Amino acid sequence: MYKKAVFPGKYIQGVGAISELPALIGLLGKQGLIVASPSVSERILPACGIDFLAQGVPVESFRGECCEKELTRLSGVVSQRHVDVLVGMGGGKTIDTAKIVADRAGIPVIVVPTIASTDAPCSGCAVIYSQDGVFEAVCYQKTNPAAVLVDVGIIAAAPTRFLVAGMGDALSTWFEARSCSRTQSANECGGHSLEAGLHIAKLCYETLLAYGVVAKLASERHIVTPALEHVVEANILLSGIGFESAGLAAAHSIHNGLTALAETHSFYHGEKVAFGVLAGLQLADASAQESETVFSFCEDVGLPTTLEDIGLGKASREKLMAAAQNTCAPGQSVHHEAGVITPDRVLDAMLAVDAIGRARKTVGGMTGRERCKRP
Repeated sequence: MYKKAVFPGKYIQGVGAISELPALIGLLGKQGLIVASPSVSERILPACGIDFLAQGVPVESFRGECCEKELTRLSGVVSQRHVDVLVGMGGGKTIDTAKIVADRAGIPVIVVPTIASTDAPCSGCAVIYSQDGVFEAVCYQKTNPAAVLVDVGIIAAAPTRFLVAGMGDALSTWFEARSCSRTQSANECGGHSLEAGLHIAKLCYETLLAYGVVAKLASERHIVTPALEHVVEANILLSGIGFESAGLAAAHSIHNGLTALAETHSFYHGEKVAFGVLAGLQLADASAQESETVFSFCEDVGLPTTLEDIGLGKASREKLMAAAQNTCAPGQSVHHEAGVITPDRVLDAMLAVDAIGRARKTVGGMTGRERCKRP
């Protein structure tokens, strides 16, 4: 197996970067189409000062779920309008939908994330769900996006919960990369990780620890600061390259298992992934110091640390076992962890995280670092 890595064709980030979109469309094709989430159609596009329709670029609204029904509908639109470059503008599911539709049509895709909630924008893979939002499959594209355009001004205006969820998704990057490296498991490119992939994954984690809390404060005030810029880059670029070029392991499999439980559907991808990170550390027998650091980070930025935090506070053991069984389905990346991973081990790891998280919450008025200094 060769060492492999993948990257988007271009990555552009900054305040006002949306102004680059018309030129990018013209660079890659003659007939563009924007697939936009409802919030983009209603608020962001009218405010950006660019009349795309006057430039011959129509806007098609995304209908809410990256499922086969929506993929088939949009593929028909692309064919009917003779589109040769597709733009996906919005959140993770809008972006994933555009990537799959463009791949099926054999045309380039430009990704314009309006929130920094996942690492989907830079990757050459996407997740397909059922119409009810249950994970079905990972879909791999032939190439990564031709361009990723990140307007930090737009992202700063979004609700802070999106940025925090993105930090949860990005938090998994280093730990899953490390597991794949230790077990010599394949990355998402079908090869082994290069040193570049591992170092990017580690930089992603270090950036979150250094700037995550301060970036959240900036997001809450809808202002752009260097810390926010760093975390946006970590959430979108570093995590995107890191997970794909260095591999996935327990955290994302646990997320996939949790999607089978309806109680979790109101929680974002990165929020469930963050819980999966904590459970993955239990599976990997992480050191007490490392577990403390990650728990403290999650608490400081507001990521889930208990089952109650992802809607499962009253879930029975049988229901949680169903999620654990889905986590361990054949082909799931949890098997990139060391040893034999079974549903019983996954369930015990989730219950251990819940117990630790609840115990930590009973220590009122103390930060994670203060708890660490207790005698």
